[in-house]
Amino acid sequence: MKNKKVFSILLLLVLLSTLIVSTVSAKPSPTVDVQILAVNDFHGNLEPPAGSSGRIGTINAGGAEYLATHINTLRALNPNTVVVSAGDMIGASPLLSALFHDEPSIEAFNAMGLDFNAVGNHEFDEGFVELLRMQKGGCHPVDGCLDGDDFAGAKFKYLAANVVFNDSDDEDDDDSKKNKDEDLKTLFPAYKIREFNSVKVAFIGMTLEGTPSIVTPSGVAGLTFLDEADTVNALIPELKKEGVQTIVVLIHEGGAQVAPAPYNGCEGISGAIVDIVNRFDPEVDVVISGHTHNAYNCTINNMLVTSAASFGRVVTDVDLTINRKSGEVVSMSANNNIVTRDVAKDGFITALIAKYNAIAAPLANRVIGVITATITRTNNAAGESALGDVIADAQLYATADPANGGAVIAFMNPGGIRTDLNFAGSTAGEGDGKVTYGESFAVQPFGNNLTTITMTGTQIKAVLEQQFNNPAAGQNRILQISNGFTYSWSLSAPVGSKISNMMLNGVAISDTSTYRVTVNSFLADGGDNFFAFKDGTDRLGGAVDTDALEKYFVAFPLVAPGPQNRITVLP
Repeated sequence: MKNKKVFSILLLLVLLSTLIVSTVSAKPSPTVDVQILAVNDFHGNLEPPAGSSGRIGTINAGGAEYLATHINTLRALNPNTVVVSAGDMIGASPLLSALFHDEPSIEAFNAMGLDFNAVGNHEFDEGFVELLRMQKGGCHPVDGCLDGDDFAGAKFKYLAANVVFNDSDDEDDDDSKKNKDEDLKTLFPAYKIREFNSVKVAFIGMTLEGTPSIVTPSGVAGLTFLDEADTVNALIPELKKEGVQTIVVLIHEGGAQVAPAPYNGCEGISGAIVDIVNRFDPEVDVVISGHTHNAYNCTINNMLVTSAASFGRVVTDVDLTINRKSGEVVSMSANNNIVTRDVAKDGFITALIAKYNAIAAPLANRVIGVITATITRTNNAAGESALGDVIADAQLYATADPANGGAVIAFMNPGGIRTDLNFAGSTAGEGDGKVTYGESFAVQPFGNNLTTITMTGTQIKAVLEQQFNNPAAGQNRILQISNGFTYSWSLSAPVGSKISNMMLNGVAISDTSTYRVTVNSFLADGGDNFFAFKDGTDRLGGAVDTDALEKYFVAFPLVAPGPQNRITVLP
């Protein structure tokens, strides 16, 4: 009995010593795994986008209810997860979000646990004061809180490293961070730092430098948009002082692959993002991009460079393994995941959509006109689209009466035409060929007013020449024109001398004669770098663009696709 007791004590001592040795010898992992989930260019698409805009290849994708589920599923794989957006979360949105000044989209991403959103150009669609309201909350200063309750604002942080203003007369506050020039302050913080098991990761956010030329100028008046690479590189020493070795840039600028462009590939990547990344300090590790609505997964200049298409159809999963001692990235990889619709819907987002749909439905489902076939925004070789023709004709019709401006020509910017008018009936049940207000709004979601100005023939030619010298677009940006006006442009002629044969109702446009011209308020202020419109005189404001299109549908009970025969391209 005594020996048995001694044996038990010895066994217990052995077990205790083994446990102690095991505990002492167990060291923390030398690395930490961090997961970044990224989206970009959501544009208020709470409901699944329709048509080709709602697919990745042949797979139906997108919809906030499904996006939330995919994000939650991926987040569950790693407790060290950050959810980010590379801009244009709001702006150019479908009616369900835009009718409420995009408050529903902010609330949806609050629910999804978004951490940071880099400002994009469309975040400035309603001006920077309205964007500040998106962050801070409060009811809209004109429309109030249309859903009947207060708006709390974004729980996530907007980042704007390269958007600055002169603040020489103001005190520092918590909403911005001093730029290297002590009299310049960023509109939102330049960056935020997250710490995981003592490892610091910095997230720098910014938009493209060319933002002022592609938004309504009055909305960004007083702001300066700095060079993207210079801005990031200037922040590196500051981040180093804060002990940061892992740096992620969220930038609203992008590129494109060579067709057929695999959503997880990097075939012949080109575009502004390539030059910017090649100019980044080598300390940058990951670049999450956007703006071009393309999906890609690249390594450029030893940096991981990704983009997640648009409209919530893709979520990028970036996985970093970071050395805990040095803070440096040991390994990194990325995968673009399609936001399929074969998963359970997120209940909170479903309820959110239902709430706003109930308020918006009477307006959105109202039939305003009838079309004979699908009218697309697809351009022909000359750069003219059937829908562009129709919109320009509608704007001319709304302003042709002398009392409304006396216009004889109308121009429409192609970037303001956001989707097609589909002949097939929608889920609202209006029937084939019938156009609802919601569908019309999706085509022109910016709420621009028509503006009629007086221009000489020389000034009109100057506008048309600016179609081919447009760094904001990175390509030709052909204005859509109204019935009765025609011209030719040459592929081979040098920039500045491409336009010829300008005619109005068969009569040559005279350099010295004056013409009343209608454009939207975006173009009238020089948007898309069409600065020659700013030289127009005798300005007269008019109807909102969507109201003008509705008036056209009422006047013409059956609207056919535009003929696409007003612009001729020459060798």
